[in-house]
Amino acid sequence: MSVNEEDFVPKKKKTQSEEENEKRRKKITPGSLMKAEIRPGSGTEKAVDGDQVIYHRTVRTLDGVVVDSTRSELGGKGYPVRHVLGKSKMILGLLEGIPTMLEGEIAMVFYPMFSNLIILSTLNVPAFKMKPELHYGEDDCPVAVSDSFPKHDELHFEVELLDFSKSKVISEDLGVVKKVINEGEGWETPREPYEVKAWISVKSGDGKLVLSHREGEPFFFTFGKAEVPKGLEMGIGTMTRGEKAIIYVTNHYLTESPFMLMVENYEEVQFEVELVHFIQVRDMLGDGRLIKRRIHDGRGEFPMDCPLHDSLLRVHYKGMLLNEEKKVFYDTRIDNDGQPLEFCSGEGLVPEGLEMCVRLMLPREIALVTCPPDYAYDKFERPASVPKGAHIQWEIELLGFETPKDWTGLNFENIMEEAEKIKSTGNRLFKEEKFVLAKAKYEKVLREYNHVNPQDDEEGKIFLNSRNSLHLNVAACYLKMGECKKSVEACNKVLDSSPVHVKALYRRGMAYMSAGDFDEARNDFEKMITVGKSSEPDATAALLKLKQKEQEVEKKAKKQFKGLFDKKPGEIADVGTDSSENQRPEDDNHERPDQKGSDNIEPEDIREADPPRRSFFSQICPVGSRLFTSLGLQRCTIL
Repeated sequence: MSVNEEDFVPKKKKTQSEEENEKRRKKITPGSLMKAEIRPGSGTEKAVDGDQVIYHRTVRTLDGVVVDSTRSELGGKGYPVRHVLGKSKMILGLLEGIPTMLEGEIAMVFYPMFSNLIILSTLNVPAFKMKPELHYGEDDCPVAVSDSFPKHDELHFEVELLDFSKSKVISEDLGVVKKVINEGEGWETPREPYEVKAWISVKSGDGKLVLSHREGEPFFFTFGKAEVPKGLEMGIGTMTRGEKAIIYVTNHYLTESPFMLMVENYEEVQFEVELVHFIQVRDMLGDGRLIKRRIHDGRGEFPMDCPLHDSLLRVHYKGMLLNEEKKVFYDTRIDNDGQPLEFCSGEGLVPEGLEMCVRLMLPREIALVTCPPDYAYDKFERPASVPKGAHIQWEIELLGFETPKDWTGLNFENIMEEAEKIKSTGNRLFKEEKFVLAKAKYEKVLREYNHVNPQDDEEGKIFLNSRNSLHLNVAACYLKMGECKKSVEACNKVLDSSPVHVKALYRRGMAYMSAGDFDEARNDFEKMITVGKSSEPDATAALLKLKQKEQEVEKKAKKQFKGLFDKKPGEIADVGTDSSENQRPEDDNHERPDQKGSDNIEPEDIREADPPRRSFFSQICPVGSRLFTSLGLQRCTIL
């Protein structure tokens, strides 16, 4: 028994319109619809579902009376019909008949029961002679006509196929459809807020020229700023560099714009477009403050050839103050003896805004970056000539980059050396209170560890200790970031494999204590004592700290609810409040950078410090606290 390979190819799911058309076609019995070729068309290809077809149509009764026409000489508007086969709403006879025609062909489709077929058209165009059930008289016909239309009569449909082509449907209602003339280069297409240059001409539905931007300079506009009609922008948003296309737009998508002021007189227009160039403009933060504008294309494909991952980067840059003078405060080509700046991304060595933009650059690309103070030098070592709060503009050229060393093929000793280097960088970032970057370094090593397989017990022990240390460092980062639940989860990854790991118990206990889960914290600290005498001093100190925490909470509770239950029925009790708390709520939620007891980092691990304090309500009712926070209510007043 032979196996048909096609049986294993998954079949494409049919759309709703395809299923409906398939049911409609079953109404046509074999041999009931015939075609007589009057004038042959050109070529050999025929239209198929998904193709756009353009044709003139005239509908007559059998005695020659015109009831509808697209031709101006027969009372129509002169605009040919434009449909997308299988997607547009069409009468059944044309849906079945047009795919049998060649471009330019004149043909006659008829029923064999009519032996004496007479051509009634004055234009010598043949007719599709149809029963009512194949045109507007079909049950549940998708095309509506007026009550006066003779939809229950047999009619002649005179059709001339003008053109058909592959099309891209851009709007679901077929109000914007694109026909590609010449393919472009690459895959990137314009989008908001890119800057676009294009040659554009506009024709009405009958082919008359309405407007042209084909002389002088290409038309320039910013994508997403309503500077061109909506439908035209939607079509250009699907084009690549150098592409030529015709974009068909109905009046629903013909919005007024600086490009085309008068639009109300047109039911449909055709935009002939050649996309000359577009400049990539990226809103890095989504609020318009940090903008990267590509002014010279780089090499390669975006974003595959960008240094998205941590890499060694080489850049030239020129920094300017965004003021009237645009004073240059640093230029690597002048102030660095012509040498480029080299730095490793992901290590906090340059301002955050600069690094974010360089990660999205191609080699040899030149970009202009405008940056707000908080992503420039307000949170970074500020050059002497840059005042606090200054907005910055950088002109950056990415010369090249080197990706991190691939661990594939390294022996275990070399892998551990590479891991230690990355971990040391994370430790430095933690000391600098750059907890997000530090966490990213630890997690990078943990991801690489997924592919490491120790070969003996000794390597297994070293590997396990290193991995546990990284998980605990991640937990410390989360705790500093105020994410106690994630800190607990990181500790659990250690305790799952090493249930009596003292440091993991201690760190998890601190996370529980910070979250207000005092019972869980006490269990971890007490378990430390049972593990070994060496951990008893740390556990005892932690239990003492826990007791102090509980006393503080109890004291606050008494003060908060003082007098609440001392009043007689019907009287309103004043709730005790701490005025200093109401004025400085953030003091309960954020640890000051200069607070004593901050974490000290040792070569192999991070030792625990005082976790960020949480509000009283979150400690006595963590779930309720999260509920009030989600509603935007940070404090609760009780009457």
